[in-house]
Amino acid sequence: MSGRARIAAFAALATILTSFALTPLATPSSWILQAMVLVLLQTGVGAAARRVPLARPLTIGAQAIVSLLALTLLFVHDQAVLGVFPGPPAFTEFGRLLTAGVQDVGQFAIPAPVTEGIRLLLVGGVVLIGLVVDALAVTYGSAAPAGLPLLALYSVAAGLSGGASKWWLFLLAGVGYLLLLLAEGRDRLSRWGRIFGGAGGAPRGGNGPAALSAGGPVAPVRTGHRIGAVALGVALLAGLAPGLGGGLLGATGAGQGGGGGGGTIAAVNPVVALQDNLNQPDDREVLRYRTNAQTTADMYLRIVSLDQFTGDKWEPSQRALTDVPKVLPVPQGLGPQIATSLTETSVVADRGYVQMWLPMPYPAQKVRIDGRWRYEPEGRTIIGDRGQNTSGASYEVTSLRLQPTAQQLAAAPPAPAKLRAEYTKVPDSLPDEVNRTALEITKNATNDYERAVALQRWFTSGAFTYDTSVRSGTGVQAITRFLKNKEGFCIHFAFTMAAMSRTLGIPARVAVGFTPGTPESDGTYSVGLKDAHAWPELYFEGVGWTRFEPTPTRGTTPDYTVETSASDPAGAATDTPQQSATTAPSAGPTASPTCRAKDIQLGDCDPLAGSADSTPPDGGFWQDVRDMLASVWFGAGIVLALLVLLFFAPLLWRHRLRVRRLTRGSDPAAVAAWLRLTGRDPSDPGVHEGARTLAAWQELTDTAWDYGLPPDDSETPRAVVARLAGVGGLQGPAEEAARRLAGAVEQALFSPRPVAAVGSAADVRLVTDGLRHSADRLTRLRALLLPRSAVRVVWRLSEAWADRRVRAAERFRDAGDALRRPLRRDTP
Repeated sequence: MSGRARIAAFAALATILTSFALTPLATPSSWILQAMVLVLLQTGVGAAARRVPLARPLTIGAQAIVSLLALTLLFVHDQAVLGVFPGPPAFTEFGRLLTAGVQDVGQFAIPAPVTEGIRLLLVGGVVLIGLVVDALAVTYGSAAPAGLPLLALYSVAAGLSGGASKWWLFLLAGVGYLLLLLAEGRDRLSRWGRIFGGAGGAPRGGNGPAALSAGGPVAPVRTGHRIGAVALGVALLAGLAPGLGGGLLGATGAGQGGGGGGGTIAAVNPVVALQDNLNQPDDREVLRYRTNAQTTADMYLRIVSLDQFTGDKWEPSQRALTDVPKVLPVPQGLGPQIATSLTETSVVADRGYVQMWLPMPYPAQKVRIDGRWRYEPEGRTIIGDRGQNTSGASYEVTSLRLQPTAQQLAAAPPAPAKLRAEYTKVPDSLPDEVNRTALEITKNATNDYERAVALQRWFTSGAFTYDTSVRSGTGVQAITRFLKNKEGFCIHFAFTMAAMSRTLGIPARVAVGFTPGTPESDGTYSVGLKDAHAWPELYFEGVGWTRFEPTPTRGTTPDYTVETSASDPAGAATDTPQQSATTAPSAGPTASPTCRAKDIQLGDCDPLAGSADSTPPDGGFWQDVRDMLASVWFGAGIVLALLVLLFFAPLLWRHRLRVRRLTRGSDPAAVAAWLRLTGRDPSDPGVHEGARTLAAWQELTDTAWDYGLPPDDSETPRAVVARLAGVGGLQGPAEEAARRLAGAVEQALFSPRPVAAVGSAADVRLVTDGLRHSADRLTRLRALLLPRSAVRVVWRLSEAWADRRVRAAERFRDAGDALRRPLRRDTP
């Protein structure tokens, strides 16, 4: 491979490796395969254009034209001439897809579904970056500036992912760029001639290619390798070091449950996209459900609970995951005196709704869903495993509707000490003002229930303004700012009430999910982006975790908080629900809802199946491949298997070659070698006998090489045997077998009518046993596992590659001559 072709290959590799940084932005990730194919096609066109050769601008133009044709075939072939050549309708469709893609990027949270518009942005962006990188590094011969578009690609991906960029994505991008620089550096050094940095090579008299014995730019290239590796390692360590996590490498992404029984939830804050959802211009549907509940006023679809308050944010604690049980355990703290009723709910999620947590009514008792899901007992949440998510999921939930009374909550005994210690913990950075305000609000309360009701009433009394444009945040500063300015949205109300409750000694956490949604004419309920919500859950022994609603104009006020007794400390009028959906749906199946415009845009005209036996869509082959690769254990097993195979490859190759040489009657390689050495005609009757003898002799010399005695083509067979006896310690029957085989080789090479050597395979085995017996343990082990003669594989591959490169160069030269021939003019 020429220097420029090598640089082009590494430029394409650098672009492809860097483009993997975009994979956390959208799912599924099958678009990366299309981008890879187009980048490789673009690189091939550039290599052909430079072979012709074309002028530099024409080379770039040829690559751009072919890339445009490929994009046309992939995205707008219906509007193109012959499906490939773009005209005005095709460019109009390109513009529509780009506009739709930009709108989808603003609409969807990360990871977004791969709509056609988003796919065009991703694939087209990677192809454009690949074109710029190839032009800078190859066409104009300057690889260093090519790092700028690669950096831009990675930076945009890391910035849009909101922290979902992993360290290994940076490693891939860095390795790609370093390989590109090293390829260019090697090419520059090679133009200056031979660099004296070390000797290489094949063994004395070996049959390897000349490149192995000739000097090369060894020392400078090795130095470049070391410098690049050290620089990349320093960059990784700097990004992963404590206190430096705010950069491109330091943000945390969405975690996943492990595949084994000891999996844990990663510490992730799922409220990051909640404000974006509430501020969307269109209330896009994310799921739809049907339930037999008599009222849906308290049908909150809970996703996850945030129970750890670090001061900077609220987040879920790391918990052990288990398999989803057929029947979920009784909710923590729930006593038999609480009135309950069973509710059956069927849910279908939109294909564009991608979430690792499963939205469910609380507390769920049974969950029936296909796929890979895990259960977190403390928060009673269902979590996707190995890339499993809610996209298009169809599932059924049997849940309990708890109906505690105000008197039961007021009479609740203290929570267990362990639970109280965990769920009343607040950071030292929480200002005393929070506790003082909570004490002032609840000064007339006599128990935890009355304190909780007083806090809820204070938030909904009208002193606070609901505003989704207020800067988001769940930490100490956000709570302090909220209490001062008295404006915010659900996360401010929920997290502030939970923090206040904890300062009063009431166990509290925050739940994130959806409010009940909007009833439809067919008896189903539609839940949209604007139904995203957060609310506090307070613990009362005998009842368990209990929902409260401090956010005004959102959700519904629980009945048990408005059944005030005569000792109500607030002494105010009872609260009334702000919003309620009480339409009782039919429990039986009905027809599917009418397909709507936004469902058509998403390619999904059946967002909810009316029957309960609907199944989630099949993700296809590549989805299964991604799911398997997402498993840490599966990936580790593959790597281990490849390492084992690589380690034992020389042993297996030598064994295969030995069997072929000693057992096959007429090995083509041995026949060709015998004909080349003797100059005989292929029709010679002694060709097979001579070939078998020569194959046995080659096996003997390679075995001696494995034991530390390299071959020397200048020696006669008798001299080889003498060296084996003198240096290798060969003696007795083994030495006699070697001499017999040497005589047979001389007879096969120089006799006019070679005869088959009797027992040549047995003689080789005798010599092998003799060499093994005279060698030490380390030499025997190396001869078995790392035979030196295995280098012949490298030589053969290098020779084959050099031969193919010469033939390819001749074809390119002939093609260039054919293209230029019509342009030539005969001179007189």
